[in-house]
Amino acid sequence: MAQLPQGQPVPADGSLPPWVGDKPDCLRASRFSVYVHVPFCAVRCGYCDFNTYTATELGGGASQTAYATTALTEVALARRVMDVAGLAPRPISTVFFGGGTPTMLPASDLVRILAGLRGSWGLTSDVEVTTEANPDSVTPQSLRLLAAGGFTRISYGMQSAVPHVLATLDRTHNPDRIGDVVAWARDAGLDVSLDLIYGTPGESVDDWRRSLDAAVATGVDHISAYALVVEPGTKMGAMVRRGLLPMPDDDDEATKYEIADAALTAAGLTWYEVSNWARGGIDGPHSCRHNLAYWRGDDWWGIGPGAHSYLAAGSAAEDTGMAGLRWWNVKHPLRYAEALERGGSPGAGRELLTSDDAALEQVMLGVRLSEGMAIDRLSDAGRGAVAGLVAQGLIDGHAAIRDRRLILTLRGRLLADTVLRSLT
Repeated sequence: MAQLPQGQPVPADGSLPPWVGDKPDCLRASRFSVYVHVPFCAVRCGYCDFNTYTATELGGGASQTAYATTALTEVALARRVMDVAGLAPRPISTVFFGGGTPTMLPASDLVRILAGLRGSWGLTSDVEVTTEANPDSVTPQSLRLLAAGGFTRISYGMQSAVPHVLATLDRTHNPDRIGDVVAWARDAGLDVSLDLIYGTPGESVDDWRRSLDAAVATGVDHISAYALVVEPGTKMGAMVRRGLLPMPDDDDEATKYEIADAALTAAGLTWYEVSNWARGGIDGPHSCRHNLAYWRGDDWWGIGPGAHSYLAAGSAAEDTGMAGLRWWNVKHPLRYAEALERGGSPGAGRELLTSDDAALEQVMLGVRLSEGMAIDRLSDAGRGAVAGLVAQGLIDGHAAIRDRRLILTLRGRLLADTVLRSLT
């Protein structure tokens, strides 16, 4: 499982540096989002290194049944911390329940957490509220309860439509169920997204086409497609290391990305982030506004074990060189619950971001979007690299010259890491 980053200690009460809390200057155009981490899964997938736990791994020390109450304790703490810092409450624009499998919790618990967020901060009139789910973790009734409780969107971990590929990934759902769960969610009034993974050992190009065709056939308005990454601490990582599975091939994954882009574009979905396509594109009604909040540098608060948070600095930071604060919670659900029971913060560490740090992150995130970023926001060295990237076909030359914006071509999306190294 991935390790938390190194950082400075978080104060026991979770208090924020004074330069984060100078208001109202900091209440600028930036919106406010909340991420809720639900760390429970029925089965740990062999490729997964997220902060998730099965009942066996948790033992008797952390209670799934009490999790909603524990998370709401952190919500109340977060509101107190913001009040002490002088941060006037902003209504929440987006909420994302991730995991893990959030729908391992009863729908009533998820709705109760959302109600707590509404009571602490308020929700905007057009709030987007998403939960991730496995196809075998929902019912028509649970989806209706989520929609009635304020959820607007669900993201299913489909991954593949091919049984042998799902077996390699240790996914437990029946691929034939995808059409049903999409229809149930739509009948409940929820917008639906499907997540796919390409590059699984043993997956042929025809297998990948079959998965894309199956996803498109459901009629969903948003599809994410991610290249498989074999992490060293996972079951799959161990199997690759022992020679039981081959490492995913870069050329194979590039071919499959091109196939995905062509198929999804033909189906009326437009790429708006390197791994995401939606009907209507980046500012249409079906893009994931919560993820866009991350990529565009908005503020967010993370609730749950291992969750990260970010707040931008206010005007009092001008003399300090600080641009923002990021912090993260302890990973294990038991330690997380114990910290909150003691009345303290579950924070494990934090990072004070300088103006240079923030500028670098803006490049790393902004370049991934279809809207790109203004070339004038690059460093001198970054601006100097643009002409070469255009010549290599990685950057859209017309956008660079006409609009002074840096936008990736299809080839640039395939080599996004190379582009970023050149720009930073």
